[in-house]
Amino acid sequence: MTEILDAFNTPSPRGPGPGPAGKVILVLLWLTMSAAPLYFSLGDLDLALGRTGTPGTLTVDACTALGEGRYDCRATFRPDSGGDGIGVAASPDAEAGQVYPAALAPGGERAVRTGRDGVLAALILPATGLACSGFLPYAIGYWRGWRRRRIAVVFGVVVTAAGLTLVVMGFAAL
Repeated sequence: MTEILDAFNTPSPRGPGPGPAGKVILVLLWLTMSAAPLYFSLGDLDLALGRTGTPGTLTVDACTALGEGRYDCRATFRPDSGGDGIGVAASPDAEAGQVYPAALAPGGERAVRTGRDGVLAALILPATGLACSGFLPYAIGYWRGWRRRRIAVVFGVVVTAAGLTLVVMGFAAL
């Protein structure tokens, strides 16, 4: 068993850790991994905040079980301005008969819950990115040889805890 563990503890022939170019690549990948969730959730966040889309009410009509705990839900969106209902896809975690305020996406194919619960649910992905970015300053400080890395550790703990708290609150709002 010790032979296997020694394979993971042997030093690299080029020295400890990645070289300068490798460190830059790793930091860029880390930043991308942290920022990508924010970028991909901006549309849903704008809808949940009511900045885009058509405001109205969403009524979940039916949810069909697809197997393995997955569901396909259909709903009817009724605009606040009046008019006929529009059939849209609903969140898979919705229940038939559920009614909540929503905003219809500009394409008209889906609606997103608005209000506090909608915003918290839309913040799940950005909060995940925030949690992922928490210890990046520590990694950079470690590689640069900073002596006062405790500040970076405290920063990492606070930012990661804040991100995870938002994630939990978002899932609770679903």
